[in-house]
Amino acid sequence: MNRIKKKFDKLALTDSKALITYIVAGDPDLDSTLSIMNCMVSEGADIIEIGIPFSDPMAEGISIQRGHERALLNKTSIKDTLDLVSKFRKSNKTTPIVFMGYMNPFESMGVQEFCKEASNKGVDGILIVDMPPEESTEFSKEAKNYGIDVIRLIAPTTDLSRAKEICNLSSGYIYYISVKGITGSKDLDSEDVQQKVELLSTETNLPIAIGFGIKDSKSALSVKDFADGIVVGSVFVDLVGEGGDTIKKIAAKTKELSLALK
Repeated sequence: MNRIKKKFDKLALTDSKALITYIVAGDPDLDSTLSIMNCMVSEGADIIEIGIPFSDPMAEGISIQRGHERALLNKTSIKDTLDLVSKFRKSNKTTPIVFMGYMNPFESMGVQEFCKEASNKGVDGILIVDMPPEESTEFSKEAKNYGIDVIRLIAPTTDLSRAKEICNLSSGYIYYISVKGITGSKDLDSEDVQQKVELLSTETNLPIAIGFGIKDSKSALSVKDFADGIVVGSVFVDLVGEGGDTIKKIAAKTKELSLALK
């Protein structure tokens, strides 16, 4: 049993929901990213998604696009991010880490080499935004061989038969996109999300995490009762971009969200 399943199983015992936080590796630099990761865990983050810097993050809103740009100025690579996880694992053996990104950086490293290194460094899952199920056979095979979950996105426009296919090819958890559009979108309709998530839950036994449009305790509470977890990213990347006492601000936001879910 890997860390992702252990985490969701543990939370289920107390009917708690997973707080999944997102940051971009190397934004503003790798040392800061490591400090942010440790801060998030200390304030209640259950799983951390790490964005792999990419020059064309097409699904991201302006906040996360800027985070990618800042990281790329430092030439942060996927290998740098693997080393970052290795450093994190020196003091934290239990918090699941998921790499979220686009196919190009993963393929440039080589699928087998990446999965082998990711497993060795302590990565638990991968979520590749632009990898449709039809083109994921090699990734799925190698990830399974090395004990890495392949987490997949399901959009509100995905029909049920397609959603079922995606669920059958997923592991770890399902990432349900709560709004039509890009990350950081504001128009979250909790009633619509509830209907879609409840329908989706009939097609999978995997935990369902809701992301896009969740930024604070109010928006977290609006979907808490019908989700197994929430994913929050843009607000954290915005706090990094603001500068100043980043750790203090991220600690406060993480704590706010964590308390809303417990």
